[in-house]
Amino acid sequence: MALINTIREKSGWAVGTVAIGMLLFIVGGDLVGGNNRLFGGNNTTVGEVAGEEVELAEFQNTLEQQKEAFAAQQGRQPDEQVMGYLRDQAWNLTIYRIAFQKEFEKLGLKVSDDEVVDMVQGKNISPSIRQAFTNPQTGQFDRAKLLDYLRNLDKLPPQARAAFENFEANLPIERMANKYNNLMKLSTYVTSAEAKNYLTNQGTTANARYLLVPYYTVSDSSVKVTDAELQAYLDKHKSRYKVEQGRSIEYVTIPVAASVEDSSAVRSTIDQLATQFQSAPNDSLFVKLNSDQPYNGAYLSPADLPEKLRENLPLTVGQVYGPYAENGVYSLFKVTGEKKGEQAAARASHILIKPEGTTPEAKAAAKAKAQDILNKIKGGADFAAMARQYGTDGTTATGGDLGWFSQGRMVPEFEKAVFGTTSKGLLPAPVETSFGYHIIKITQPKTYQTYQVAAVQKAIVPTDATRDAAYQRAQDLKGQITDVESFRKAVAADKSLQKQEAQGLGTADRSVNNLQNARELVRWAYYGNNGKETKVGDVSEVFDIGDQYVIAVLTGTRSKGTADIASIRPELTAQVRNDMKAEQIINKLKGKTGTLEQLAAAYGPSAQVKTADNVVLGSGVLPGLGAEPAAVGKIFGLKTGQKSAPIQGEQGVLIVEPTAINAPAAAGDVAATRKQLMEQRTARADGLLYEAVKANANVKDDRVKFPSL
Repeated sequence: MALINTIREKSGWAVGTVAIGMLLFIVGGDLVGGNNRLFGGNNTTVGEVAGEEVELAEFQNTLEQQKEAFAAQQGRQPDEQVMGYLRDQAWNLTIYRIAFQKEFEKLGLKVSDDEVVDMVQGKNISPSIRQAFTNPQTGQFDRAKLLDYLRNLDKLPPQARAAFENFEANLPIERMANKYNNLMKLSTYVTSAEAKNYLTNQGTTANARYLLVPYYTVSDSSVKVTDAELQAYLDKHKSRYKVEQGRSIEYVTIPVAASVEDSSAVRSTIDQLATQFQSAPNDSLFVKLNSDQPYNGAYLSPADLPEKLRENLPLTVGQVYGPYAENGVYSLFKVTGEKKGEQAAARASHILIKPEGTTPEAKAAAKAKAQDILNKIKGGADFAAMARQYGTDGTTATGGDLGWFSQGRMVPEFEKAVFGTTSKGLLPAPVETSFGYHIIKITQPKTYQTYQVAAVQKAIVPTDATRDAAYQRAQDLKGQITDVESFRKAVAADKSLQKQEAQGLGTADRSVNNLQNARELVRWAYYGNNGKETKVGDVSEVFDIGDQYVIAVLTGTRSKGTADIASIRPELTAQVRNDMKAEQIINKLKGKTGTLEQLAAAYGPSAQVKTADNVVLGSGVLPGLGAEPAAVGKIFGLKTGQKSAPIQGEQGVLIVEPTAINAPAAAGDVAATRKQLMEQRTARADGLLYEAVKANANVKDDRVKFPSL
């Protein structure tokens, strides 16, 4: 408790558990974001950082601190989903504590007691303390509140004082981290020449014409790619294909879905409740005793009522509607009250005609088109059919129907038109809004009527018998599987099953494709239930994940380093194939002369001649085509009217010809640009620094060996 005594000697101040929670999250999260997925170690260690083993007990202690900090900050214990986050936070904090401490030591960075006191009550107060003792009403740091905490430190429970010791231990880490990061950030520099060059690149534009022969116009079957060519490409571009350790699996899911019998049982129950609900003396109590969802006594407008009730408008007080089956739930609705609401609701359909531009001419054309369609509807044309044919928004599929909506949900001009009428029917003229021109049909006029509805809802869930049957089916399937081949054969024989794949599962992963909370499945992919390393061909146990049973087989392993051909074959093949296609196209274009149109004609119908205006030197993008940095760079390296040689681009082979090079209209603000670039680079420093130190620390993450981690 050295810090407590020092602080008391200096000022008599201390800090409470709220600040402790803040610090732990800052150190554990903001300073050290990211996961590592590397594997190794033994049965007593959870990993290794910078050559130092991380013991299980040590990591569990860090994790416990994270849990206590969360509980102090949130006022509740973490659930399993939050625990996954906290485990990663604890691991990141461990990486930071070990790897960065070694960097601190190399540079001789230290933190004195005076500095720590300064972080608590001086000019450089720790952000965690400042945030914890900031008045939410004024947004100002409250020193009086901090002083009050300090004076009552001895009265805090033992757990709070123990948490303060952790806080004391972490304060120097926070200060050294700031020192270390500032050393790097303050070394960031942008010269005036860089700023000027940036302004030139962003301000210089060009207009150009180009010939494009897309790669897809050359048949894939005409280009044969060998493994030797794939390997040669991979060897040349190793830096693009760096990977962490991973596992690949194939798996099948057997859903635990409610059966027809389960649904019938719920329907029978809801039918009995319908009779009782009609005569129930206390509707809210009846809902509380019989519904899966709590009672809600709010008055609802037609815009907020369940769709099944809207179909029965107007509703009768005291009547029970239903049962209705929707989305796996049976529902009964009893109308318990009605009254006039404060806001009106209505139902309408519309046909939106958007102008094809912002000019007065474009708006006039859209208005004329809307009026023409309105005239056709007045003449007998079907509104819904016209909406499907001419509508320009997402309501075309529903014939323009917007459903019920209350005031405040639409743009003002639209609402004024809809809520300004009291009867059904077509509005006499198109209504202009910021979106365009609307042809509007009122299908239910405005009403202020609201209803109080008591709802009894029963979810259609599988019974224990249904779950047992699904589990037995999974066990029977597992009994047929001994390796990858038998797994595939067994799944293929059952047409109701679908094999799925997951590539490159990392040691820290907690989901597998759309399977959430699948940590046990990931752990199995590395270690089986017997604690031994899982081998290719091994078959898993039956996992219960969510509402389904899962059986998997390990199909591949991947070590940290450069990816192998097998794991990235489709991507590699596409790259090599495009290189080979580019060579074919370029050879066919060689020796041909003339205008771009003449070159295109000589090449064949696959060649396209297009224009690109306002090409920005610093963007690397050809408008209308996409990222083509080589072609953009060549445009600005040519004289106006000069054609380039064929260029191997991202999407095909191009020949570019600038038609105009436009210098920046005015000189930019060099000083402001320097500042902007400095801020951008500085903002990236923390993340880049952490990743660099972590990479140099050769982190090995073995948490996957332990079920609780």
